[in-house]
Amino acid sequence: MIKKIILLILLYLLNNCSTNKIIDHHGIHSLEKKQLKLKVSEANINDVKNILGPPSTENIFNDNKWIYIERKSTVSDLKSLGKKKLLVNNVLVLEFDNRGVLRKKNFYDINSINDLKISNYETQTINLEKSTLSSILTSLKRKINDPLGNKSAK
Repeated sequence: MIKKIILLILLYLLNNCSTNKIIDHHGIHSLEKKQLKLKVSEANINDVKNILGPPSTENIFNDNKWIYIERKSTVSDLKSLGKKKLLVNNVLVLEFDNRGVLRKKNFYDINSINDLKISNYETQTINLEKSTLSSILTSLKRKINDPLGNKSAK
């Protein structure tokens, strides 16, 4: 009798386990298909908003550059211990002229993003040596703000 109960409990638990993969989707659905509807020099801002909606990101320095993102990932097999696998990673960059007409369209999928060349230049920092007076004042300020030294211990 106990074996039957244990067997029923195990069957119930295994029955609730899903074999369907859960896909985590972020951004615009079907970005690759939707971007084909946008023609350079024909589409305008209103057309883009109707087809794609508001942009995922706007360029801070240039209001006429919009960026749309689509990303799909799923939890891979049990043997990878829940590590996410990237299925789709698409980026669409649109540039408009002053009148709101689409001037330039760049679409990057997961393969073309890997081909982008990233600059190796690094920003140089100026490392000024602190004077003795500066280091004493900094130390005193730290002791005034935290007399027991609890903040630095965390």
